[in-house]
Amino acid sequence: MKSQSKQDPIPGLSNGEWIIMKPFWEHGPMRARDLYAALPEDHGWAYKTVKTMVSRLVKKGVLDYEEVRGTFVYRPVYTREEMTRAATRFFVDRVLDGSLTPLAAYFVEEAAPDELEAIRQEFKRAAQAKKNHG
Repeated sequence: MKSQSKQDPIPGLSNGEWIIMKPFWEHGPMRARDLYAALPEDHGWAYKTVKTMVSRLVKKGVLDYEEVRGTFVYRPVYTREEMTRAATRFFVDRVLDGSLTPLAAYFVEEAAPDELEAIRQEFKRAAQAKKNHG
């Protein structure tokens, strides 16, 4: 079953929905009971709550499913990177009025030295790519 077109805007996720999605990105497609077992031990949700959240994510178009031997196997429609990029774009637009400068300043202040070097390399790579493509 295909829930959502990749052409549509990527839906936002609540904090709980991010928790539900992480095992799918880490382990791939799974049944609801496997998801429940893969969640952090401190999640505190009943199995029925997890099933309800999975149903909500299917309706949002973030999870898709197929029936395999009488059970539903769920899989993410979007990668973690796609969802993270959409959430970041939403945050930048809504909270920072579209400006990336405060976000970059936060990274410079908060990043560990190895993370800061990775960020610097990413900026360098992106700048070169933009220079090469106009």
